[in-house]
Amino acid sequence: MSDLERLLRPRSIAVVGGGAWCEAVIEQNQKIGFKGHIWPVHPQKDIVGGLPAFKTLADLPKAPDATFIGVNRNATIGLIGELNQMGAGGAVCFASGFKETADGADLHDQLLAAAGGMPILGPNCYGVLNAVDRVALWPDQHGLVPVERGVAILAQSSNIAINLTMQQRGLPIAYTITAGNQAQQGLASIAQTVIRDDRVTALGLYIESFGDIAAFEELARLSRALGKPIVALKVGRSQESQLATISHTASLAGSSAGSDAVLARLGIARVGSPAALLETLKLFHCHGRLSGARIASLSCSGGEASVMADTSAQYGLTFPPLTSDQVDTLSQHLSSLVNLANPLDYHTQIWRDKAAMTAVFAAMTGDDIDLTLVVLDFPRLDSCTADDWMIAIEAIEDAARQTGRPFGVVGSIVENLPEAIAKRLLGAGIVPLCDFGATCEAISAARIPNSQDHQPLLPAPSFATTTTATEGDAKRALAAYGLDIPKSRAGIAFADVIACAQKIGFPVVLKGEGVAHKTEAGAVKLNLTDAEQVGAAAQAMQAGTFLVEEMITGTVAELLLGVVADPAHGFVLTLAAGGTLTEILEDGQSLLLPTTDADIRHALGQVRITPLLIGYRGGEAANIDAIVDAVLKLQDFVSDHADEIAEIEINPLICTKDRAMIADTLLVKGTT
Repeated sequence: MSDLERLLRPRSIAVVGGGAWCEAVIEQNQKIGFKGHIWPVHPQKDIVGGLPAFKTLADLPKAPDATFIGVNRNATIGLIGELNQMGAGGAVCFASGFKETADGADLHDQLLAAAGGMPILGPNCYGVLNAVDRVALWPDQHGLVPVERGVAILAQSSNIAINLTMQQRGLPIAYTITAGNQAQQGLASIAQTVIRDDRVTALGLYIESFGDIAAFEELARLSRALGKPIVALKVGRSQESQLATISHTASLAGSSAGSDAVLARLGIARVGSPAALLETLKLFHCHGRLSGARIASLSCSGGEASVMADTSAQYGLTFPPLTSDQVDTLSQHLSSLVNLANPLDYHTQIWRDKAAMTAVFAAMTGDDIDLTLVVLDFPRLDSCTADDWMIAIEAIEDAARQTGRPFGVVGSIVENLPEAIAKRLLGAGIVPLCDFGATCEAISAARIPNSQDHQPLLPAPSFATTTTATEGDAKRALAAYGLDIPKSRAGIAFADVIACAQKIGFPVVLKGEGVAHKTEAGAVKLNLTDAEQVGAAAQAMQAGTFLVEEMITGTVAELLLGVVADPAHGFVLTLAAGGTLTEILEDGQSLLLPTTDADIRHALGQVRITPLLIGYRGGEAANIDAIVDAVLKLQDFVSDHADEIAEIEINPLICTKDRAMIADTLLVKGTT
């Protein structure tokens, strides 16, 4: 049994304080049907929330399993210490004014010291709703009702949590828990307890900042082992992130990219809205992870079919074409006026014909379809009748039962799929989905693959100051790790530039040293073929010193490789189109260190210049093995110097049929 068990599933609850918030906790526990003891505690009041109150914690019959503390921040600290000494199971700290305020840092430390090993949620948090055990450590109204099993929603924001509980989409919610300031218990540590509950089917997270990344890695391992998927709504730019803006890498690998990389690595689906979070949770609860994004769609309107097709395309969903067997079956039930295709507009001629509808719905699914969707918009039940729509519901249920394939019903807008119908569908193993956009986003998110075993993430420090190394020094440092660099001479004075170029051999590249964006500043000249061109280029640059190096020929493509130290997420590795295409395409793929050969190859396959890398229209292909080797060697360099690497960028990495060579590099070192 974990340390949080008593707090999340208590048999006795103490409520400390006498204000409206504390009375609401008592009321909500009575409303949800809590069967244990509720003990109000107040030094002056005899009755709180209609129950007799104890004067002090010491007067309680025994140490409570869970306590809601609804008093000011200073009094909270003393009460937490007293509960810890009593052997209580844990507490929800409702008060604010701790580390999130300018004068609260010391109080934060005092709170943690007072708690010792006793679990606390918050401070600045609403607490726990447990609908399977009927517990409401919660000082406000909410939308949960008792359920036997369902999803868990954990949030750093109490208000977001309340809003999600008010959903009327048929989603069974087993737990809603808020973490507040996460002084002691972070979102991931709470989730590790909740996900072990056999009655929980999936997790939904509202994340503002990750905090303990290692705890999220353990949560992902549990998710994989238990077969319980996780979806997250990650918002905001982490305050811990102090990314530089000197390079393309920093702009491509911002904090959002780091968040994406963390979630992708952990196998946690990411969505962009509360609505998509709820729809994904319904999918996970009903069907688990989807193996792909191949869907079949049916509607009795060409308009609905068109909107579904257009919206699906935005999220990378595909519609496999009908097989000859499907066409034969559908032709038996639909007239020649129907265009037999996926998505299918089956017209209204089979409307109210349950047998025909069942046959058509069943014919549209198959082993190559990950989810079969029937668009079905109910009329207003307060002013219209829905008998005909219930025939369609029965036909969908029969088709799902006959085929054993995953089915869903889609309401064009949330109002058109009544909650009672949604609950019925879930009971039949059919996922009820609302709104075309949220539906397609949820399907796209639900296909995220399970996380794979990785080494622990490499933590990145936060640097107080940074300095930029010369390009020559940076290249020599990378060359020591086996990366391929051109023949070159660095730190060359103006008077020696021509002689140096002649020694290296024409054509050459000339660069003015000490400039970050050399191309934009006119501090780089390519393909200089004689002494006159070299001299003129050096004169125009007016740099203090120069770098002269061989000109690489036979280029297939140019890549950007970069790593940024992001204290919020770790070291973020970016792969993108290099050279001038970096700004034009902006299609960087982000990974976290340490990464693997397979992850690098997958990321390379996602950049827009992949066709060039593999040989566009019969052209020469780049040496992918050499590119992957360069990335792995760059990783080794960063890992060995993690305490001083703020940022490193190779742009471009010249990719030829034989080599992956560094043409330009930027190395920023930091001190803590």
